[in-house]
Amino acid sequence: MQPNLYEQASNVHRAVGDIIASPVLGDGQEPLDTVAAANRVCEQATALLAASVERARNEGVTWQQIGDVLGVSRQAAFQRFGKPVDPATGATLDIAVLPDATELAASVIDLLASGRWDQVTSQFDDAMLRTVTTDGLAAAWTQIIAAAGAFERRGETESVRSAGLTVTNTPLAFEAGDFTARIAFRDDRRISGLLVLAGPAS
Repeated sequence: MQPNLYEQASNVHRAVGDIIASPVLGDGQEPLDTVAAANRVCEQATALLAASVERARNEGVTWQQIGDVLGVSRQAAFQRFGKPVDPATGATLDIAVLPDATELAASVIDLLASGRWDQVTSQFDDAMLRTVTTDGLAAAWTQIIAAAGAFERRGETESVRSAGLTVTNTPLAFEAGDFTARIAFRDDRRISGLLVLAGPAS
């Protein structure tokens, strides 16, 4: 076990041990103290997972194999744990997505599905405001409904970092067809792009 991996595993062990020992030691932890302790366990477990993936990659395991174990695509595994390098400069590229990208995308889709077009366009950046109007957004959604029936549900969002933006892809299920909502968010959380594509994300 590599030192970093061993260290992360020890941190998880200690964090869990603090919770288990609490009743025995009679330290009278308040409920929120336990929540905070459980959150530390999650943070340490996340670090352990990252260290485990790094070790696997160093030993020649592919992103496909890692994705299979984690139940995600190889691209999703790479985007979460990979460290791509800029071929021109050799510097590590910033691939961090907005931490609340999934929630942001879900909120926009829910607004679209409930016909609150103005609340969507109010989140547009200046370039989007110049090209997409509230009426245009409403007309586009109406055309999708006419072609595929009523909106039924949204699926699990995947997020990537591309050209300085966080791009989310969310499957959308309609009565008679499947689509993908692709929404690009700036780091200030304004919408820089919004497409509803027929079929699954490519």
